[in-house]
Amino acid sequence: MPEHDLAQMLYLQIAESIAMPIRAGTLARGERIPSVRELARQRSVSLGTVLQAYRMLEDSRLIEARPRSGYFVAARPPRLPEPETSNPPPSSMAVDVSSLAARVMHLAHDPGCVSFGAACPSPDLFAEERVRRAVSRAAQRHRATLTQYTIGSGDESLRRAIARHALRMGCQLDAREIVVTNSCLESITLCLRAVTQPGDVVALESPTLFSFLEILENLHLRALEIPTHPRTGLSLDALQLAFDTQPVKAVLAVPTLSNPMGACMPLTERRRLAQMVAKRGIPLIEDVLYNDLAEQNEQRRAVRSFDTTGHVMMCGSFSKTIAPGLRLGWVEAGRWGTKVARQKQATSGSQSAMLERAMADLLMQPGIEASYRQMRTTIAARVDEARGLIAQYFPKGTRITDPPGGFILWVELPQGTDSLALFQACLAESIVIAPGTMFSATNHFRHCIRLGLAGRWDDAHRLALRRVGALAATMAQRGQGGGATH
Repeated sequence: MPEHDLAQMLYLQIAESIAMPIRAGTLARGERIPSVRELARQRSVSLGTVLQAYRMLEDSRLIEARPRSGYFVAARPPRLPEPETSNPPPSSMAVDVSSLAARVMHLAHDPGCVSFGAACPSPDLFAEERVRRAVSRAAQRHRATLTQYTIGSGDESLRRAIARHALRMGCQLDAREIVVTNSCLESITLCLRAVTQPGDVVALESPTLFSFLEILENLHLRALEIPTHPRTGLSLDALQLAFDTQPVKAVLAVPTLSNPMGACMPLTERRRLAQMVAKRGIPLIEDVLYNDLAEQNEQRRAVRSFDTTGHVMMCGSFSKTIAPGLRLGWVEAGRWGTKVARQKQATSGSQSAMLERAMADLLMQPGIEASYRQMRTTIAARVDEARGLIAQYFPKGTRITDPPGGFILWVELPQGTDSLALFQACLAESIVIAPGTMFSATNHFRHCIRLGLAGRWDDAHRLALRRVGALAATMAQRGQGGGATH
C-alpha cells in the first residue's frame, strides 16, 4: 500500500474509533479524551497522524480543544424522541405513487432550489480525481471495447472485484454467478420479474423507498407493507403473520440503513430472516446499497451471509459511495441466477466494458476503505448538525430518527401537520422536501417528511432547514391539513 494511503487510513481509523463511542453516548459531553501524545503512544503512530484525526473530529463537531486543557467531547445535539413503529393496513394494496415522486425528484435537482428531497450525494463527497484517473486508464488500456458489442453477465474483472467487495458483508459469492447491471434498481426489477407475476403480493418495509413502489406499480404487483421499527427495521413477527395469512410471493428489504428510516436490523434478526424465507421457499430480495455507509462492521453484514439455501437475492451498486456517474449495479440471485441473467440479456443487454474495467480498478485500489471512512465521517457530522437544527426549530412534539450511518432523516411531525401542504409551502420559498406519502402505498405518513442530507451543505441549507421547521411549527399551531395518522 502506498505510504500516503496508509497514513490516510490510519488517521481515519483513529477518528472513527473515537467518533463511534461519542455518537453512541459511551463518551459523554465534556469528557476528556487522550492527549495527542498519549494517543500516539497508545496506538504506536506519529503525532501528525493523531493531529489529523483530531482535526477531522473537530471539523465534525464531535470534539473541541480547550486552551491548555486538552481535547474534550463537544456538546451533542438535543435528543428528540424517535418515531413509533409503523402500523400499516394488514392487506396488500395496488400502488400509485409515480406522479408525486417524479415531481419531487425533478425539483430536487433544480439548481434554483435548496433541496432536501433527494438521496443523491453531492460531487464533493466523492474522490472525483480518483474516478477520472480510473476511467482514463480504462479508456487507454481497453479502448478497443468502445467499438465492440459486449455480451455476457459483465466483465470478469469487475465480477471478481464485486465478489471480493462482498466479503466485507460476510458473503462468499461466486464471481461467475454475479450479473452486472445498470443500477441497483435494475437489479431489483430483474429479481422481481424472475420470481413474480402481475397481481402477486410483495412484502416490504413501511415506510419504504418510493422507487420500490414505482417498480411494483410498473410490474402490476401489490404491496404488503410490514410494520417497521425506526432502529431495528422490519418486524419479523409481523412478517411471519403475513406469511401465514397472505399469499406473499417475495420479500423486498433493506436490512442496513433502510430508506427512509435508516434502520439497521440486528444480526440475530438477519439470521432469523434468512431462515424464515428458506423455510417457506419465498425469495428475499436484499438491497445492500447502503451497507458501506453503516458505522459498525456488524451492521454491514448482509442477510445473504446467513443464507444456506439460495433464497436470498443480493442487489447492490456503488452509486452512493464511489461513482454514481458510472451507472453500474450488480445482482447475485441465488437459485434464480440463471433466470435473472436471461432477464437481463432480454431487457437491456450488457453495459460498457470500459466503464466496468474502470469500476473494477476503483474497487481493487487499496485506498477504497479510507474513502468509505472519510465519507462516513463527513456525512455523520452533517446529520448531527441537522438533527440539532431540527431539535431547535421544529415544532414541539416532533420525532426524528437517529440512524447509525447514512444521510437520511425521517421526521415525524405533530399530528395534524400535513406534509403535502408543508411541501407546497416550502416549494413557494424554493425549498424541496419529500412528503411522507411518497413512501407508502397507503395514505399513512401524511404527517412525516424525509430529509436527504447528502447534497450540498452550507449556510443556505442551514437557513432553509430552519425555515422548514418554522413553516411546520406554524401549521402545527393552526392544526392545518388534518393529515392521517399512523
